[in-house]
Amino acid sequence: MSTYLPSLKQLQYLVALHEHGHFGRAAEACFVSQSTLSAGLRDLETLLGVTLVERSRRVVRFTPLGNQVVAKAHRLLREGEELAELVRSSGQPLVGELRMSVIPTIAPFLLPRVLPRLRRDRPQLKLFLREEPSAAAIESLHHGRADCVLLALPFATGEVEVERLFSDRLLVAFPKDDPRDPPDSIPPSLIDESRLLLLEDGHCLKDHALAACNRPELRASATMIGTSLHTLVQMVDNGLGLTMLPEMAVTAGILHDTDIAARPLQSENAAREIALVWRKNSPRSEEFKLLAEELRAG
Repeated sequence: MSTYLPSLKQLQYLVALHEHGHFGRAAEACFVSQSTLSAGLRDLETLLGVTLVERSRRVVRFTPLGNQVVAKAHRLLREGEELAELVRSSGQPLVGELRMSVIPTIAPFLLPRVLPRLRRDRPQLKLFLREEPSAAAIESLHHGRADCVLLALPFATGEVEVERLFSDRLLVAFPKDDPRDPPDSIPPSLIDESRLLLLEDGHCLKDHALAACNRPELRASATMIGTSLHTLVQMVDNGLGLTMLPEMAVTAGILHDTDIAARPLQSENAAREIALVWRKNSPRSEEFKLLAEELRAG
């Protein structure tokens, strides 16, 4: 075997610089000094005999070859992670570090119910949580920054294994004094497109809500302004419109101390599927299935 091979540490530095676009922030992400990261990248370029990064005082720019090397480095780092996972998974399940990304429309409503029991029943599990939108979470998964992702389907996830946990109904939330308040459920035809408030682009709940309504004009007319469900609730409570909420958020108390009513959306697709996903052929597959059972019990 050749001794002139890049180290995983050098590739980690390169990927971090590509992700952050700044030597200082990349060094912080790798928990090393900026001089250590810079020296590691210079050694990598010397080892390969090429320039990967064009440096200036203000801009970090990767060469075309540098971008190709970064893409390959992602795969190598992911395989290195999987090698370590293979060793960890040979022992007791749900022990040691596990990095899970969770989307913002699930994290604050499901995790408070689940985490206390996990800490009690799995004291040796070190669960590191990262809240990020679906697309960023899936990117973290495929780049090896996350071991698994808790998200809502349908969503384009790429090559992953999926463990579905449960269905989460979509509810229409509106001021309690709305004269159009039906007794049980709300058909999409009753939704006033000029008053509909939804999460901004990047949140899959927006797409789930629009798909459930099956009214193309809603996508063009709805105000996509909310950065969080709590923001949308405050806007509705102040009479600015109506919105759609997942049932888990309402069950968790997001409407407490508000003058908002919530009714189920009357539609065949008025639900999202909560699921845990992980990379295909992961050596920790059985462990993730066990984690899914823990989350499902929550």
